[in-house]
Amino acid sequence: MNNYLNGLNVTIQNYFKILSKDFPDFLFEYIDTPAMQKQAKISVSCGKIYSKLHNERFWYSSLDHSVGVALIIWNFTKDKKQTLSGLFHDIATPVFKHSIDFMNKDYETQESTEELTTKIISESEEIMNLLKRDGIKIEEVSNYHLYPIADNDTPKLSSDRLEYTLSSGLGAEKKIWSLSDVEEIYSNIEVQKNEDGIEELGFKDKEIAEKFVHTMSELSKAYRNERTIFTMQFLGDTIKKLHENNVISFDDLYNLSEKEVIKKIESCNIDNISHNFKMWENATQIKTSEVMPSEKYYVNIEKVKNRYINPLVDNDGTYERICNVSKCARDDIEGTKAYKTDKYIYLDF
Repeated sequence: MNNYLNGLNVTIQNYFKILSKDFPDFLFEYIDTPAMQKQAKISVSCGKIYSKLHNERFWYSSLDHSVGVALIIWNFTKDKKQTLSGLFHDIATPVFKHSIDFMNKDYETQESTEELTTKIISESEEIMNLLKRDGIKIEEVSNYHLYPIADNDTPKLSSDRLEYTLSSGLGAEKKIWSLSDVEEIYSNIEVQKNEDGIEELGFKDKEIAEKFVHTMSELSKAYRNERTIFTMQFLGDTIKKLHENNVISFDDLYNLSEKEVIKKIESCNIDNISHNFKMWENATQIKTSEVMPSEKYYVNIEKVKNRYINPLVDNDGTYERICNVSKCARDDIEGTKAYKTDKYIYLDF
């Protein structure tokens, strides 16, 4: 077994086997490149795993997520270029992931770091040599938005959205379902044609689609609840302060591991950065207020990216959006869209 796979916990190994019965050998060499291995030191939790405010059950890296996306694409397309585009789609992810988007004030799209994808791939001698050997052009794998099975616009179902929903529900974000639940859902998915005549992942059965949407709705709220928003803005602001005081550089966000950055935070004697970080690490409860807290660090963001999915489903031979054929799914989706976190959020630093 490859060193990467062998180093994963059993749950993730079995999860990957559900995503694709065969693990394509060509992926291993790309996974083992230094540029991809940097993603192994970044958690998909956007930093939440480091605080008691959150209940992250196991380490799931940005590399694990990217491999999962690649396996889903491979399972449904058997296309090498599309699969590699999925593997590379988060190669430009910095430490603490989307918390850096919060630092950049990109609350709604959370795509502020994606423009570096081509640059990072092109500057990786190892990846470029592999692509040349395999007869693949960089532009064929550096933009997964080109491939609708890999990525598409919200609220459609793509390999990217499917992967982070399945892994999040398995316990990386919130323990909602078991491996058998994941297998039941995943085995019900097929490639369908959407209303625009474009290929898209969709469900064979309404009941399974309803189950998926209900769980996705719970997770969507977890992605935007008070604890999550506070953590992502707090980490973004902390990194910004370190950068302004020349403690950390922009390149460090892409070259250091999260643990290395945390060491810099913990040893920082500027303002109360180290003290506040330690308070956040050990906090178990968040506080909210309808009015602005006086003389406290607080977070107040009205609009945050709404991650919801309205997948296709086979409805007696025609492919329709689940919200058009299921009231319970429609209610779940509308509840997700209506969910807001607009209070002042803070900790007693």
